[in-house]
Amino acid sequence: MTIDWRPTAEIATLRERARLVAEVRAFFAERDVWEVETPVLGHGGSTEVHLAALSTEAITPAGHERLWLQTSPEFAMKRLLAAGSGPIFQLARSFRDGEVGRRHNLEFTMLEWYRPGLGLDELIDETAALVGRVLGRDPGPLRRRRYRDLFREVLGIDPFTTPLPTLRRLAGETGGLEMGDSDRDGCLDLLMGLAIEPGLGRDGLDVVIDYPASQAALARHHRDPEDGEWVASRFELYRAGLELANGYDELTDAAEQAARFAQDNATRCALGLAEVEVDERLLAALEAGLPAGSGVALGLDRLIQLALGKERVAEVMAFATPRA
Repeated sequence: MTIDWRPTAEIATLRERARLVAEVRAFFAERDVWEVETPVLGHGGSTEVHLAALSTEAITPAGHERLWLQTSPEFAMKRLLAAGSGPIFQLARSFRDGEVGRRHNLEFTMLEWYRPGLGLDELIDETAALVGRVLGRDPGPLRRRRYRDLFREVLGIDPFTTPLPTLRRLAGETGGLEMGDSDRDGCLDLLMGLAIEPGLGRDGLDVVIDYPASQAALARHHRDPEDGEWVASRFELYRAGLELANGYDELTDAAEQAARFAQDNATRCALGLAEVEVDERLLAALEAGLPAGSGVALGLDRLIQLALGKERVAEVMAFATPRA
């Protein structure tokens, strides 16, 4: 058997990647946001139902322990914020099981930054500025698009009020799948991914806001001005049909966060998925006091892929997972 040892990216591409990473660092240096490093292994993992965290057994001073490869550096960075770090960013190695494809890799680089005292609208503008800096060109107009308005425009339904059987039928027809046992968010995620996302960011940057409250993860909630429905204080930014960034008005309530972790694990059990250990140190940091502010996670490999016009994310990585 011949083993292919060569990089999945051309050396010239990796040089361009290094240049773009330097641009990212310069962007934050100009804004007095300082770079940090946090552990790849932690005692807690992400409980999010639609993320598959990886774990390993390790020998530590406490003996044999299960440690989790981080799906993003969020938890540890928030502990730094609670300790008084002020604005910070990180280029972090992150891991998500089963995610290998044209736009995904099991191991990838997450660019994540946090801005105490900054509102979500200001963070959207800053994220758009960073994307333009890395792309090296004007990405076009920045538009804020409400989640439920997109569903109305593209699919003719209100995602908040349409009965679940109707959503299951529509999702099944759209994806060619059996969706009879799917929950509301599962149906909405499929419809968003297959029917709506491909059309976003085609002549500029589209920012989707006001997601369902059930999709808040670690974000605050606020009232939809249309009908008072609770919605998530978060956004996702798209360019050329690609989701590039996911930003939150960060949740600071420790009790609420603990309840969300517990609900996630209950849902995981109901779906036959393994529970994930909760990060108790994050909860302790929230209890001590996380400053109000906002943060964003951006898939750097995907943005570089877009900037360099590559078809697959593996083409901008030295060694993508199949050849690692």
